[in-house]
Amino acid sequence: MRKIKYKKGRKMQPYNLEYTGIHKSKESEMQLFVYDDLNLTEYEDFKVSDLDKYIDEQKTNWINIHGLNNVEWLKSIGDYFEIDNFMLADILNTTRRTKLEESHDFLFFNIKSLLPAEHSDNISVEQISFLLKDGILISFQEKRSDFFTHIRERIRTHSGIVRTKKADYLLYILLDAIMGNFYITLENEEDKIEELINLTKESVDPIILEKIEKHRDNLNFLKRSIIPLRDSLYDIKSIKDDNIFNAMEADSFSFFARLHQKSLELLEQIESDMGSLESASNFFFSAQTHKMNEIMKTLTIVSAIFIPLTFIVGVYGMNFENLPELKYHYGYHTVMGAMFFIVIGMIIYFKKRRWF
Repeated sequence: MRKIKYKKGRKMQPYNLEYTGIHKSKESEMQLFVYDDLNLTEYEDFKVSDLDKYIDEQKTNWINIHGLNNVEWLKSIGDYFEIDNFMLADILNTTRRTKLEESHDFLFFNIKSLLPAEHSDNISVEQISFLLKDGILISFQEKRSDFFTHIRERIRTHSGIVRTKKADYLLYILLDAIMGNFYITLENEEDKIEELINLTKESVDPIILEKIEKHRDNLNFLKRSIIPLRDSLYDIKSIKDDNIFNAMEADSFSFFARLHQKSLELLEQIESDMGSLESASNFFFSAQTHKMNEIMKTLTIVSAIFIPLTFIVGVYGMNFENLPELKYHYGYHTVMGAMFFIVIGMIIYFKKRRWF
């Protein structure tokens, strides 16, 4: 899981644009879909200056940008669309939390997309940003990924209603796809938590406690990522009532309300999983304490058995000349037999009292 360095993020100045992510070797590229209910045109590997002839204001235009390390190229896109430098800084600064901003021209939305890391208990993080204006949606991804592959196919094959809707609906299904990654990540965490719960019933290896704490950190990170998303989705409802940004259709607000409901469901499930981890942690300590008590009980019983034997040995180890039975021919066998019966008697007594 990539650690977010908030201190570094606060030092970033809006007019000194710099990409703060880890995918600095990814090549920046742009993809454009121009579509309506009847037609679709797809463009790749074109220059920013070509946007004038490719964008059709009568249709829905989706510009998908991969790679954020080419800052000058992104600034040229910002200049073309008259994107404020503050928004460009938020796109490039991946330490920012999920947020929503609205202006007369744009609706800006950035979000963290989370997925389980391969062959690890970590969570991989990628920031994705969106700019929505009349008929145009621009998405910014740190690298090429398959988050939106199924949406591209739906557009190409005219599946569902996406081609009949505007750019605001496209924003909804893209956010829905990202939230699907939250569900995948949470489901992966739940599977590992179930394994940990089973392990705590079989072993008291300290590595189990380390894994419990690791997944507790993962759930807390998920929670910190979803809470600002929940708040941002709730804020979209207020757009309907103000007069600042008016590029969203009235019937689209219900779609974003569904996403808000999903965020609440995710938070509730995280709380439930946190409770399961707490139970696993308590069970681990209880099992460890029980094992320690069993060890102490066994040692105590062994000590109790040897107390009378030690007493007998101590008595017959004294160097008194007139010690009774000292010269008795069968003295050794008698004492050894007495010690044997004492041990057997004590074991039977302890068994009847169910001390072990």
